[in-house]
Amino acid sequence: MLNKMTVKDVDCRGKRVFCRVDFNVPLDSEGRISDDNRIVAALPTIRHILGQGGRLILASHLGRPKGEPKAEFSLSPVANHLAQLLNQPVIMAPDCIGSEAEKLSQALEDGQVMLLENVRFHAGETSNDSQFARQLANLAEIYVNDAFGTAHRAHASTAGVAQLLTPAVAGFLIEKEIRYLGQAVTEPIRPLVAIIGGAKVSDKLPAIENLLDKVDTLLIGGGMAYTFLRAQGFSLGTSLLEENRVELAGTLLQHAADRGVSLVLPSDHVAAAEFTAESPYQICGNDNFPANHMGLDIGPKTIEEYCQIVSQAGTVLWNGPMGVFEFDAFAKGTFAIARALADSTAVSIIGGGDSVAAANKSGLAQHMTHISTGGGASLEFLEGKELPGIAALNDKA
Repeated sequence: MLNKMTVKDVDCRGKRVFCRVDFNVPLDSEGRISDDNRIVAALPTIRHILGQGGRLILASHLGRPKGEPKAEFSLSPVANHLAQLLNQPVIMAPDCIGSEAEKLSQALEDGQVMLLENVRFHAGETSNDSQFARQLANLAEIYVNDAFGTAHRAHASTAGVAQLLTPAVAGFLIEKEIRYLGQAVTEPIRPLVAIIGGAKVSDKLPAIENLLDKVDTLLIGGGMAYTFLRAQGFSLGTSLLEENRVELAGTLLQHAADRGVSLVLPSDHVAAAEFTAESPYQICGNDNFPANHMGLDIGPKTIEEYCQIVSQAGTVLWNGPMGVFEFDAFAKGTFAIARALADSTAVSIIGGGDSVAAANKSGLAQHMTHISTGGGASLEFLEGKELPGIAALNDKA
C-alpha cells in the first residue's frame, strides 16, 4: 500500500476525473453543515485536478440511506458549501448514475466540477454491484480515491470503479494517510509507543495483537483496561469489562512479556458510583477499588507515568480515549495525553473517531503531526489488514 500511484503521476488536463471523496459530514436540524473538516481535507486534491484543467466529477456518500433516495441525506448542501470554499460553481447532479448524470459529465469543460448525488441512494454501492460500478465508471476516464474513511470498504465507488478505470490513483489525503500510518508501523522513529483506549477490548483486539510485533511500549487506557486488570486478578467494582475476554487479555499480557514489549496498565483510577457527569468521584488504586464504584478515567499517577513515556517516544500512535472525556470531570486523562503529545517532539498520529474528537475538544489538534480522517480504516490498517479501496489503486512502475 506504500507504493501506489498518486494524482501527481497523471495528467488530468481535458480528462473527466472521477474522484471519490468523503463528504459524510454532520448536518444540523436545518440541513446546514456543522463541521466541514472532511470537505476541507479534500480541497488540495480538488484544487490540483481543477488547476490542471481536469473535468472533475466528485462522488461521496452521506449518512445511511440504506439503498434508496432520502431527502435528508442529499448532498445538495455540500455542493453549496463546496462552491463557497472553491469560489466557483459546483454543478449538482440529480443522481450518481443514469442519463442525466452522463449528459452532465459529458458537458463538463476544463476546470469545472460536478458533485454526484449520494452514491448510497443505490443498493449497488455497498454491495459493490458490477453493473452499478460500470455505470459510475462510464462517467469518467481517470479514477482518484481520496476517501480514506471508506477505504476499508469494498464498495462500488471505492473498489469497483477503480478496477474499471485506468489509471486509478490516490489523492493527496490518502497519500498522506498511507505515508504516516505506513511509516509508523514499518519504519518508525523509535521508541514506538502505541496508546490504545476505548470501551472494549474486542473492538481493538486485532490491532493490539498486530502492534505487539511492532511497538516498544503499549499503553492501555479506557474501559478496556479493566479487562486486562481483571486478568491480573484485581477486583474493579462495577467497572466496564468483558468477562469473556479476560482469558484472552491474560494471553496478550504474556505475549507482550515474551516479545519484550512493555505493556503498561493504569495503576490508579478516577472512580464514581454512577455513570453521570455530576457523579462524585474518588481516586483509588488497583488494590483498593470500591466495590460500588466504576472507573471512568485514569488517575493522576497513571497520567504522570503515561505522559513521561510519551515524552521519551520517537513515534506515538494514539487510538481511543483514556476515559469518559465527554464528561469534564473524567476528561483529565485523555486531555493530559493530548497535551503530552502536543509538547512532545515525537511523530504523533491520531486515529479513531473518539481520539480525533478528544484531540479537537482539547484544543490541541493543530499540534499533532497527523490526524487520520478514517477511524475504521486507520484501525484496520493497524490490524495489518489490506484496505480494498487502496489495494485497487495502480502501483507505481
